[in-house]
Amino acid sequence: MNTLPDAIREGLRAIAVGINPSLPSVRAGYCFANPRNRFWPALNASRLVDAPLEPGPDAIRALVEHYGIGFTDIVKRPTAGIAELRAHEYREGASRIEGLVVRLAPAVVWFQGAQAWRAFARHMGWAVAGRVAWGPQPWTAGRSRVFVTPNPSPANAAYSLPVLVQWFDALAEFLPPLDRRAVE
Repeated sequence: MNTLPDAIREGLRAIAVGINPSLPSVRAGYCFANPRNRFWPALNASRLVDAPLEPGPDAIRALVEHYGIGFTDIVKRPTAGIAELRAHEYREGASRIEGLVVRLAPAVVWFQGAQAWRAFARHMGWAVAGRVAWGPQPWTAGRSRVFVTPNPSPANAAYSLPVLVQWFDALAEFLPPLDRRAVE
């Protein structure tokens, strides 16, 4: 299957978990390649980075290597929309994410959107009912804390860019400080 590989390593401050790769992202070879996706504008306006990043593979590498933020998806199969995904894919993906988190022990598992968060929470046996509360969650995955933000996808227009930036800033405050000595 042609998909986006995980952009992860040990010692991350956060692993960002999306639902699944978009077809434009797989074609471009990096996360959030759809020009209508608000991830890059929200990231660049937030305190997660100290200088704007130009969307592309180099920016993903910089996020992993310099900022300690990695990327994966619950489901690795790319689709035009999440309606194409099946329950067994969410189950299998959540199990895979649990294994990654236990093995890599990031400080934070950052779920981008309610769908990815609910799939993982169900797998872990956590009761997440009703409206998702954005921000820190009361559970841990292995030793990793959990943080949930609205999905920046253009399909999730209910959350404006300024709201996304607020949640990205809240995540920046929640993350452990960046160890500049480790990346210089």
